[in-house]
Amino acid sequence: QVQLVESGGGLVQAGGSLRVSCAASGLPFISYTMGWFRQAPGKEREFVAAINWNGGTRNYADSVKGRFTISRDNAKNMVYLQMNSLKPEDTATYYCAAKWVGRDTYDYWGQGTQVTVSS
Repeated sequence: QVQLVESGGGLVQAGGSLRVSCAASGLPFISYTMGWFRQAPGKEREFVAAINWNGGTRNYADSVKGRFTISRDNAKNMVYLQMNSLKPEDTATYYCAAKWVGRDTYDYWGQGTQVTVSS
């Protein structure tokens, strides 16, 4: 059974930093591209960042480039999102997702972790 479990969300002031983590189990982790998405109240879910199996390719939404960094630890089956210079508009539920190499859509999703940035 595949599980993606996010952690590390919380409340932070604007300009602050936060790191969210995702623990993956039940899948061959190195065979999956890992991604982070977010959804704010009343808005559609949006892509934040993705990282390929060895970390050699990372993609970011324009809105987070230069502020957020995605990384992974294949030995621990973990993926991370380091968020710096946080803004109130970054407030959302952040979801971890896994996509089999070569597929266009994400196969598995976590339950989400809430990030709230106060002004």
